[in-house]
Amino acid sequence: MNEPRDTSANAPENDDDARLLCALVDGELSGDERAVLLDRLAHDTAAAERVEHYRRQNAALRQLFPLPSEGASLFVQPRTPWRRLGLAAASGLVLGLALGAALPWQALPWGMGQPDFAQRADVAYAVYVPERRHPVEVTVAEQAHLLTWLSNRLKQPVAAPPLGEYGYALVGGRLLPGDSGPAAQFMYQNAAGTRLTLYITPFPQRKLALQLLREGERRTVYWANQGLGYALSGPGDEARLRAIAVDACNALGGDASAWSG
Repeated sequence: MNEPRDTSANAPENDDDARLLCALVDGELSGDERAVLLDRLAHDTAAAERVEHYRRQNAALRQLFPLPSEGASLFVQPRTPWRRLGLAAASGLVLGLALGAALPWQALPWGMGQPDFAQRADVAYAVYVPERRHPVEVTVAEQAHLLTWLSNRLKQPVAAPPLGEYGYALVGGRLLPGDSGPAAQFMYQNAAGTRLTLYITPFPQRKLALQLLREGERRTVYWANQGLGYALSGPGDEARLRAIAVDACNALGGDASAWSG
């Protein structure tokens, strides 16, 4: 028996359809092609939702990375992350805070020498955290399926560490494109509605000590261990975010206290 079709903005679609909808959002269709597609959207709710989803993502990305004004000099940087992404609790808390304060710390502005996965994680946080209807692809109600699915896609076991000691509960997760393959994003939320995301992707460097990426009011703490890169993104309380990252690192099989840089 056929399963019911997912008509949400997170539903899978074929490559040709995705390219066509992205071309509409990016203004790349001819007049006739645009007219035909707009007529289709009037009757295809799923496609119309996806177009609106792409438009919201574009708006978020343009806020993060505004294009130069007309007539201004344009500097081209190779491998720009947002272009490759596409336009279209007390004891654990105290220990985490203590380790967070004690460990070596390096903070870099966005784009200044971080690994690609840290920059991708920052962009993915900025794009998906504001989402109300579709913050994740698979909710925590299907956590076992979510972990199996993402582990299979990344070809390594991945886990969503518990952050309850810090007041954050898992919302769910999604699959994202990484630099050289799939990446996973887990989303957490506290009682006030504040969200954190944990981005996980294969990373060739076996170990990378905790470091910090700053972009506006956003912060991303990133590290690597045993072939996976991790990036925890959230609002700008650096000490608290790093404390949470220390506990997450340890829960995921790392030993943050043993890292000297």
